[in-house]
Amino acid sequence: MKLMRYGAKGSEKPALIDAEGQVRDLSSVISDITAESLVPAKLAQLRALDPASLPLVAQPGRVAPPWRGMGKFICIGLNYADHAAESGLPVPAEPVVFMKTTSAVVGCNDPVVLPQESVKTDWEVELGVVIGEKARYVSEADAMKHVAGYCVVNDVSEREYQIERGGTWDKGKGCDTFGPIGPWLVTADEVPNPQDLEMWLEVNGKRYQNGSTRTMVFGVAQLVSYVSRFMTLYPGDLISTGTPPGVGMGQKPSPVYLKAGDEMKLGIAGLGEQRQRVHAWDPALIDG
Repeated sequence: MKLMRYGAKGSEKPALIDAEGQVRDLSSVISDITAESLVPAKLAQLRALDPASLPLVAQPGRVAPPWRGMGKFICIGLNYADHAAESGLPVPAEPVVFMKTTSAVVGCNDPVVLPQESVKTDWEVELGVVIGEKARYVSEADAMKHVAGYCVVNDVSEREYQIERGGTWDKGKGCDTFGPIGPWLVTADEVPNPQDLEMWLEVNGKRYQNGSTRTMVFGVAQLVSYVSRFMTLYPGDLISTGTPPGVGMGQKPSPVYLKAGDEMKLGIAGLGEQRQRVHAWDPALIDG
């Protein structure tokens, strides 16, 4: 099942994608897709619906983040050995965990707005793991029972803020609009092997990232189990699992960073595609 939300900010409506790829409105069934909608019993109710009985949405317009009420936006750093190498860093012995702010979350095609004085804003296509059941000290063997589904994430990153400004990575990761997710939340039953998904990212039509979740250092089950040792995971929490090589910071002979007017396109097999235009600082694009 593919769940999505559509409509202008503040007026989003819930929907699902039918077998023909058409958008079907869920407003007669649920008022919105929230964190509470992602628990197993609620997903089972939605899965039992006949999509043909739901109104067809011919022109959904803006594609919003696929669910509302994300409590935590957790990220894993250096989780692809070849990306660690291009960053000049060793492969970590344990997962590197950091946080993005939930205020960074935007829809998959919403504008990405460069922060004031940004000079090194970068891209990262990542597999997002969406929690559907409370997880605390779960084993790897049981970890996948706590996963509601998956989504595409662009972990947009300001490298100067992240690396050169002191402190943690978080300040370069949590800027407004730096967390496009979607277009869909694809439930776990439709992704039998999250460790075999092709992923890619282009900037202005040039392919920079071309990877697969097969080359993760720590897989989805390992990450859910590991993170649950340090914090309780709740429905609607998101774990973004790291990026393959090809980020702007790692380009040779010199890094390539985003500038106003650039366009990013990215996707993961079976999970959909994103497209974002990069804009100079403009709070109206964030708040509007």
